[in-house]
Amino acid sequence: MNTDIPISGSSGSTSETGSVRREYQGASYESDAPRLREELSNLKSDLDALMSHASTLTEIELREARDRIMARFSSMRYAARGLADQAGKQINQGMDVTVDYVRERPLQSVAIAAGVGALVGLLLTRRSD
Repeated sequence: MNTDIPISGSSGSTSETGSVRREYQGASYESDAPRLREELSNLKSDLDALMSHASTLTEIELREARDRIMARFSSMRYAARGLADQAGKQINQGMDVTVDYVRERPLQSVAIAAGVGALVGLLLTRRSD
């Protein structure tokens, strides 16, 4: 009896995992975050399908399905780590630009900070009334 659980878009092979890793090394956060969310949704669907068919599968079939899902999970974890690293780099770059701006224009920076503080204070005062 060969009851194969469909794992959406995955064979679970190591070559697939390697291609996902290569693919995400040059990824941009804006374009790949939605893709990662979609893959997480697909993984959840695959896990649900496996759970619903688990009682009808043999031990070997369960092990194979588990291995395919774990391979996909591993590649997605690697991709998520890459996206987090990119987000961290973008935050650091934004901080560097801000520090440079404050060093180049200290009075203008203080004026902007005071204006933003006054605006936030005004908004918070209005909300509490």
